[in-house]
Amino acid sequence: MEAPPVSVMPVTGGSINMMEYLLQGSVLDQALESLLHRLRGLCDNMEPETFTDHELVYLLKGQQGNPFILRARHSLSHPAAPWHLRYLGQPEVGDKGRQHALVRNCLDVSASHSLPDVLNEMGFRMDHEFVANGHVFRRGALKVVVSKLSRVLVPGNTENTERLSLSYLVELSVLAPAGQDTVSEDMRSFAEQLKPLVHLEKIDPSKQRH
Repeated sequence: MEAPPVSVMPVTGGSINMMEYLLQGSVLDQALESLLHRLRGLCDNMEPETFTDHELVYLLKGQQGNPFILRARHSLSHPAAPWHLRYLGQPEVGDKGRQHALVRNCLDVSASHSLPDVLNEMGFRMDHEFVANGHVFRRGALKVVVSKLSRVLVPGNTENTERLSLSYLVELSVLAPAGQDTVSEDMRSFAEQLKPLVHLEKIDPSKQRH
C-alpha cells in the first residue's frame, strides 16, 4: 500500500534522477495516539500536516511484460489544488548489505484537473482507487506519513468508502538523487527510535495488496 499525500509530494524533472527511499509498517488504531506523540517529539513540526486524498491507479497493458502503472492523486480537503501524476520504477536490487530501505526511481509532476480524461484518451484504464487520510511529519529530509486507507465502494464516489483495515499505514521516506547510499542508513537509525510502537521494514511492493 502506498499513500503519500498530494500536498507534500515533491515535483521532480529535468535531468535529475530522483530516487525514493522507503520503509513501511503499520500500527493498530488504538496505538495511533502514542505513535503521533512520539513523532511530535522526534520531528521538526510539532503539529503534523493533515490530508485527505483520492488516488486512482491506472494501467496501460502491452502485448508483453508487466503493465505500465501511473498514479493520479488529488486532494479532497483542497479541491482547487492541482492533481499530481506519479510514476514509481521497479525497486533496485543493489548491495543488500548496505541498502536498508527499498529504493526506486520516482517521478512526480503537477497536472490539471483533466488528468483522468487525458489518461483515458492515452489508453490507460483505471485499475482501482482509494481514499487516504492522515498526518505528515518531517525531520530534515525525512518524511513520515501515517495514513488510513479506504476502498471506494462506488466508482468515483469518495463519500462512499470502507476502511481496509483496523490499522494505519506508516511510511518513512526520503527523495534524493541516485547514489546517496547513506540515506537508507539514516532512515534505519530513525526507524529504531519508533520501536516498539511501529516496526518499519523494507517491503517488497510485489507482495502488497491495495
